[in-house]
Amino acid sequence: MDKKNKSVKIIDLGYKSYSESLAIQEQYFNEIINLKRGNRKIENPVPTNNYLLWVEHPAVFTLGKSGKMEHLLIDQKTLHQKGIEFYATNRGGDITFHGPGQIVGYPILDLDNFFTDIHKYLRLLEEMVILTLKEYGIVGTRSEGETGVWLDVGTPFARKICALGVRASRWVTMHGFAFNINTDLSYFDHIVPCGIQEKGVTSLAKELGKEMDIELVKEKIKIHFQNLFESHWIEN
Repeated sequence: MDKKNKSVKIIDLGYKSYSESLAIQEQYFNEIINLKRGNRKIENPVPTNNYLLWVEHPAVFTLGKSGKMEHLLIDQKTLHQKGIEFYATNRGGDITFHGPGQIVGYPILDLDNFFTDIHKYLRLLEEMVILTLKEYGIVGTRSEGETGVWLDVGTPFARKICALGVRASRWVTMHGFAFNINTDLSYFDHIVPCGIQEKGVTSLAKELGKEMDIELVKEKIKIHFQNLFESHWIEN
């Protein structure tokens, strides 16, 4: 495509169920896909849009395409009793948790506007979180062969603070990242997080010993996203 649209529209969905949020993701995702298909038939292609959806979910476990059901450690009855939803999804990765106190971001980008490299896309999302953690004096790193952002990799205390799982088709992305801020980490006791044994999870609040301002963390994420993707924001 000749015209590259590097603007990203931010849409804050607030507190919304996983199923409702997924339907909204798919709406924007399909909008971009359909426009790209149509552009192949016309002389002057129409630039595609890019979005970043912010959302906070009620407690839910989601299982990715490569996930294993045995990584869910409680049965359906117990899930219901605890008020936790469960969904099998079409993103990459294994099982993870979304819930209150967590920043969930769903970038729905046409990577033709930026670069056509899924590996680079994942690494930039990780870098965005690593740079945000650095502002709080925390050293976040990658763990070889495992997506997401970790602390103290290579030690017995390795723990994950941000999970990643995406889907892409025709270079259009959906799903995204879940960054634990003020998250109740006890929910993770009911799963094998991301299918990875013998590694823990943590949150920004746990690491710093105090409840954090989620909106302030979002602002820091936005700055790093903008710089890394060489984009600019359109506020909803």
